[in-house]
Amino acid sequence: MHTTGPLGPVARLKTAALALSLILPSSNNALAQPAKQAEEAPDAPPAPAALPAGAVGGMGDINLFPKRVVIDDRTRIASVGLYNRAAVAGEYEITVSDMAMQRDGRLVDLATLQDSAARDAVHTASGFLRWSPRHVALPASEAQMVRIMARVPPDLPPGEYRSHFTVVSVPPETGGTSIDEAAGGEANGGIGVRIVPRFGISIPVIVRVGETTLTAGLKDLSFKAAAGSPAALSLTITRDGTRSAFGDIIVTAPGAKKPVAEVKGIGVYTEIPERAVQVLIDPATEPRFLARGTRWTVSYVDDDMSPGKVLARQEFVVP
Repeated sequence: MHTTGPLGPVARLKTAALALSLILPSSNNALAQPAKQAEEAPDAPPAPAALPAGAVGGMGDINLFPKRVVIDDRTRIASVGLYNRAAVAGEYEITVSDMAMQRDGRLVDLATLQDSAARDAVHTASGFLRWSPRHVALPASEAQMVRIMARVPPDLPPGEYRSHFTVVSVPPETGGTSIDEAAGGEANGGIGVRIVPRFGISIPVIVRVGETTLTAGLKDLSFKAAAGSPAALSLTITRDGTRSAFGDIIVTAPGAKKPVAEVKGIGVYTEIPERAVQVLIDPATEPRFLARGTRWTVSYVDDDMSPGKVLARQEFVVP
């Protein structure tokens, strides 16, 4: 929403307008334009007309596909589809930013980290990523492909490098109603304020160089079923090696026709050795599968290099 309106009369004084931009990302992702200007990547192919299954959306009307990009030694070029799901045309800015994962799974702007060791633990890819186009205007219900290319330096050590592909809506420059008018008040003069919400969404771009390794585990499992709160299983995913982990947590019980609990797309990036996760129990689960003494099998199933492979498994008895 973009609103502004006339100010009250002030005797031949210039009025100032204060523009406030509010960015509402899909997963706590701060935006930061790389300091080094990147050259453009090759043109991307046309985007499919229909929104593919598995596309991710934020708080605005833009969707991205795929949900993550992985570039390796076999191919250094990838494409991301932008889908405008709104009933009106929209403009979007495309950037690549660097972020760090916290133990609780939050992503924070790398530049905001005070701990130099924590900053150094993040191996960024922004310095050698190129993408094109960088600004897109999409009619309603239209799509556009963006090409991403990794120009990996020949002396780059083997391992995994990551940055985040970010799309932010550009509000239209149209007139509207002032804050005073919207609140039912009367603008009599002073400073005009224009609030411009900017909705954004980010996905990781992972570049793997050479051979990478990964070992994952599960620990610190605990079950909480307090009155008035949804039942949940808390656990910690551990990670070791030079590659991030990405997969689904699935909780099963003997005799149950479907999982007791499931959460998809849980990543543990290379800058952290473990991530705390809370998995909500399916409220439709029969009480007998939640009873004391019931044995659960908790699995962390790969959705990256070997989809379906069990990365880690732990038995748990409901207390």
